[in-house]
Amino acid sequence: MANTGLQVMGLILGVAGWAFAILVCAAPWWRVSAFVGDELVVSQVQWEGLWMSCVSQWGRLQCKVYDSGLALPGSTQTCRGLCVLSLLLCLIALLLSVTGLKCTRCLGDAREGKARLVRLGAALFVAAAFFFFVPVCWTAYVVVRDFYDPNVAAPFKRELGPALYLGWGVTLLLLVGGVMLYLGSASPGVPAVPVFGKGAKGNPPSTAESKPEKVFV
Repeated sequence: MANTGLQVMGLILGVAGWAFAILVCAAPWWRVSAFVGDELVVSQVQWEGLWMSCVSQWGRLQCKVYDSGLALPGSTQTCRGLCVLSLLLCLIALLLSVTGLKCTRCLGDAREGKARLVRLGAALFVAAAFFFFVPVCWTAYVVVRDFYDPNVAAPFKRELGPALYLGWGVTLLLLVGGVMLYLGSASPGVPAVPVFGKGAKGNPPSTAESKPEKVFV
């Protein structure tokens, strides 16, 4: 029997993770300029994301979309593709989960079919979490590697931006939401509560009721 509370809670976490994933994917806060050396101007901060870069100077923020996506490094293009794939999987998972929720009437009384749709949506949420986790971790690895590389000039060194930390939180939201959706739609092997009435026709009679009582004279 599906647990409506777990399903709804898992769906809420999945939708929240999807919304924050869109924000993280579009935000230019993945990398920020590092102040290590005398060549950097302290009053100017440069932010870099997957789609644009921004420069903050004296409280003014100027952003510019990258002129050419093909001119970007291969790692950035791969991160772009994985983030977009994760967002698409979240959208499909959301549609399947809403259709298969126990509290909806999209498929009538087809309980097993609806439970399968929810489990499929839960699996897609978990897959989306994985595909979003990879570019966030890869970007963090590249930033840390270049920061400690003596061959990289000081103006090109970067630090971890706030979008990366938010990206790890998005991964956790999608993962927990998918797990809760799956647990809420899993069918137990043995019902925990006995069923009385018409649904109890197939239940074997208890031992106490099947044996006739002995009468002593």
